[in-house]
This record gives sequence, C-alpha cells and structure tokens, in this order.
Amino acid sequence: MTLDRTIAPPIRQIDHFSISTPERTIMPNGTPLNIIQVGSEDVVRLDLLIKGGQWNQTQPLLAMFTNRMLREGTRSLSSSQIAEKLDYYGAWLDLSSSVNYGFVTLYSLGKYFPKTIEILASMVKEPVFPEKELSVVVDVNKQQFLVNAQRVDVMARKRLNRALFGLSHPLGRYAELEDYDRINSEVLKGFYHQYYHSGNCSVYVSGKVSPEVIHCIEQHFGESDWGDTTRKIKNETFVPTTEDCKRIFVEKEDALQSSIKIGTFSINQQHPDYLKLRVLVTLFGGYFGSRLMSNIREDKGYTYGIGAGLVNYPNTGVLGISTEAANEYVEPLIAEVYKEMDILCSEKVSDEELDMVRNYMLGDMCRSYESAFSLSDAWIFIETSGLKNDFFDHTLKAIREVTSDELQALAQKYFCKENLIAVIFSLQKTLILNIQIKRKR
Repeated sequence: MTLDRTIAPPIRQIDHFSISTPERTIMPNGTPLNIIQVGSEDVVRLDLLIKGGQWNQTQPLLAMFTNRMLREGTRSLSSSQIAEKLDYYGAWLDLSSSVNYGFVTLYSLGKYFPKTIEILASMVKEPVFPEKELSVVVDVNKQQFLVNAQRVDVMARKRLNRALFGLSHPLGRYAELEDYDRINSEVLKGFYHQYYHSGNCSVYVSGKVSPEVIHCIEQHFGESDWGDTTRKIKNETFVPTTEDCKRIFVEKEDALQSSIKIGTFSINQQHPDYLKLRVLVTLFGGYFGSRLMSNIREDKGYTYGIGAGLVNYPNTGVLGISTEAANEYVEPLIAEVYKEMDILCSEKVSDEELDMVRNYMLGDMCRSYESAFSLSDAWIFIETSGLKNDFFDHTLKAIREVTSDELQALAQKYFCKENLIAVIFSLQKTLILNIQIKRKR
C-alpha cells in the first residue's frame, strides 16, 4: 500500500489513559517503599524523599546546602572516593531541594546496584559536612548568585514573589550575598539531624526492579531506624503580606531588554476548579499556539516568547505570566496581556480552538508518563503535592469534558486584572518613554 503523504492523518482524542500504580510496601523500620516495575533495560532509579525544605529552614540556604553537601564526604568515604566509585560503576547522582522536600536520586545499572546503594547509604546516613569542601561549594554557589544577580529574568521573578508573599514569608524571602557567609558545618548538621532520618523519609525505586534490588534497599534503608527519629518536623504557618502597589518598575541601566513578570494569587491543586482552570491557562499562555503567543509573538512581534502558568506552593497557587521584550515594547505588551484576559472573560472559546488545546494537553500527558523514570516523577509529584492517587484520572476527565461556557466562567472568576502585580526590570522609565515617543514619530 502506498502512503499518500499529502493527506494528514485523522486526529483522534485519547479515550483511555492510565499509568502504572506503584506497589506500595512498608519496610520494617516504618519507611514507605514504592516500587515501579517497568522496563526491560538493566537500569534502576532510586529516589529518597526527605520532608524538609525552604519552608522549614531557620535561615536562608540551609536546605539547599545540607542536601548538596551529602556527596562531599562521610565517615567512611571522602568526596573524591564517592565521585570515583560512582563514576567507576557508571552511576549518576542528583541532589536537589524544593520548597518542602529534599531529594536524593541515584541512577545505577542493576548489576552494580548493591555497590552503588552502599555508597548512597553512607552519604545519607553518615555525612560529615567537611569545612574544606563546604567552603569550595559555597564559593561556587556564591559566584553563581552573582551571575544570576545580573539577570533581569531572575531578579524580576524574585521581586514578584517578594511583592506577593512579603519578606517574612519563606516564599518571599531570598538569600542575599551575606547569607552565604553564614553557612557553616554546624548549622548544616543541625538541619540534617532535624529532618534526615528514617521517620521522615519515603523511598521510590523504578526500572527493572529485581528481588535483589529490593533486598538491598531494605538492607540499607529499611531494616532499622537511622538518624534521629525522635525529631519531629516543624509545620509552621505563614501568612502572605502582599504589597499594595500593582506596578513595580526596577531600573537596571545596562539592561538590553526588559524582563516582565505578572502574577497574582490563584487556587492550589486541591481546589475543585483547578484542573479545568489548567485548561484555560494553557489556552491563554501555556503552549506555542496559545492566545498570548499568537497575539504578542506572532502578530505584534513584541517578543520571541511569552508564557503563562499556574505555579503551585504549599496551601496556595500563583497565576504567573512571564516574558522578555525590547524596552520600548513593555507597555503595549502588558496592555495586550490584559486585552487577552478581557476577551476570554467576554467571549466563548471556539470548539476548534478548545479541541486543539485538548489534543495538546492529552498528548503531553502521554509523553510525560511513557517511561519508568517519568512514572516515578509522576508518583513523586503526587506525594509531594499531597494529592490522591486518582489525580491523573480526574485530570483526563477535566480535559475531555470542560466546555466553552465553563472556561468563560472560570476566566470571569480567576482572571482579575485588578489583582495582578506587574514587575518590570528595565532601563530607566524615562528612557523607555522617550524610545516609545520616537517610534510613534
């Protein structure tokens, strides 16, 4: 049969979507173990989730440096030995922290897993936080901070969060240069002993998970308590103190272009409107064919790219819009953003456009959960976000069933221009006005 490439294949919506549910067990010491048995390649990924992040620290940078320093030396291994051994066995290690979690991720060949998990166990259970290595790590991160301090997009994002949450809130308080000098081994050990223990940890393993792999995990992390399990996590409540100003202009004399961040508080993932609001925000600015891209990039040519999304934080969410543009386009660009919001509030979305967004979001779901490791990411997301196991089923249902009437009602409810705060990092405002006047002439 000859394939006629001039005829596009028919578009068909996904009528069923499911992802593998982990096999969940509790190890003898009470630590949850989640097993995702998918894949035929002899590769294993192990994730340790530690409850304790930016939200829990008593001074800036504690969570990040505590997590980062795990690989810099233990009671039995130096930093160079850890690096050499992991490299020898072809393993890869990723250390990261978020608002309320620390993550330790190991990728290993299955046949070497008994060796690599032994290294990992030493890192997690007996780190020493050596001062020499710490000073090097701090200096490297300090230099990165200085580089980021010159980037208008980074500065604008931080300034918007500070405007929304306030300086007394963990999400509005960012590290300053002097905070790096307050990091030492003792403060990191204090954070480590508070949060890094078997009573505050869960484990995910994915890939080709053999009985030997499970046995190794139980042997090193599940047979007995490790760390100070008497410590309890501190769940503090913080109330945002939002600034009254709706337009914040920050001058940066050497800015070649402006960074624009616009945002307001929205709903979190537990809210019943959330999943259908995601469809609206995707249509508005969440993919390449969105309203913002079609108007501001394709039609007006104000920017190379602009996007909108829902950012999720503990107990709240933020609707954010982000772009960069030439300095003279700042004001007309913001006006077009507000105009697109008004249109979604006053006019119904066409069936053709809604079908396009549906197909994009459903396809993106399929791409996101097609491998063992992406499945692990999916279920880690469920745990760290405090969601139920049927979240993906409800997501599919919301995408398929949302109507144009519902999208318009959601726009009227959540697209409130009066609540938006716009942060612009750019040239001096007078210079921008002069540029705009010249363009009009």
